[in-house]
Amino acid sequence: MSTIEKVVTKIEDWQGKDVLIQPLSGGLTNTNYKVEVDGIPHFVRVPGESTELLAIDRKNEYHNTRSASEVGVAPRILHHLPEHDVMVIEFLDGKTMSKDSLNEKGMPTRMANAIKQLHAGPRFYSDFNMFRLTEYYLRLCSERKIKIPDGYTERMETVSRIETAMNVKPLQTVPCNNDLLAENYIDDGKQLWLIDYEYSGNNDPTFELGNTCQEMQFNDDQIAEICTAYFGETKKDMVARMKLNMIMSDVGWGLWAAIQANISTIDFDFWGWATERWGRAEEKMDSNDFGKWLDQVKM
Repeated sequence: MSTIEKVVTKIEDWQGKDVLIQPLSGGLTNTNYKVEVDGIPHFVRVPGESTELLAIDRKNEYHNTRSASEVGVAPRILHHLPEHDVMVIEFLDGKTMSKDSLNEKGMPTRMANAIKQLHAGPRFYSDFNMFRLTEYYLRLCSERKIKIPDGYTERMETVSRIETAMNVKPLQTVPCNNDLLAENYIDDGKQLWLIDYEYSGNNDPTFELGNTCQEMQFNDDQIAEICTAYFGETKKDMVARMKLNMIMSDVGWGLWAAIQANISTIDFDFWGWATERWGRAEEKMDSNDFGKWLDQVKM
């Protein structure tokens, strides 16, 4: 019996009802399902193979998903089966967003407003720091002899310069999703919902903003729009923090992709994604603006 079949049999509310299980596409870490119970849809997330190696804490994920739902930016958890690390979540009647749809006019402001609502909520279960996660991923790759794109270890000195510069005037951490890919936004026509809290934790808000800007490949005008909607004005130091965190997004999640290329059973070109992200990070580190960003975050 598969995990999803076991889950269906264990939920008492579903016993004796007409249950239809439909696999959903799009998950990069887990297997997702739409489960209709007497015609009522539910979202069920089943963890993928060896996801603990990716530094996912399921207790943290459950706590933070529930917290985000309480402030109205994430769907409600309807059932929790910790023995399977499975959550049954309210099914949102909305459009799963794409990079193209989030690049449409006005979307950066809507994204910033949803993010600001999440960040104003109660603190999450644990903290998230991409610098520490990058170190962990590098150790894991070394221990398991996982192939990574050329040049990673040589660039860690540059990564340290980024962290040192941003620590001159650190921002107070807030509850962050930390992984706002396009597909982790759902638009129901009234609001943008933020889903998938596997990597959530208290973090510098400009990582959240920079990370999602990097995922959407926003241009400078869109980055400024996000900054203005979030902070009330386009601040040079905040834009610089976002730009540096765009680099860190690709540094950390590029390693994540390299590890996934080694352990995942999902049909996706993770290695291609790893090299693409690392190429973007190197390009920004080598840009003429890099030194300026380092100086501006200290202002």
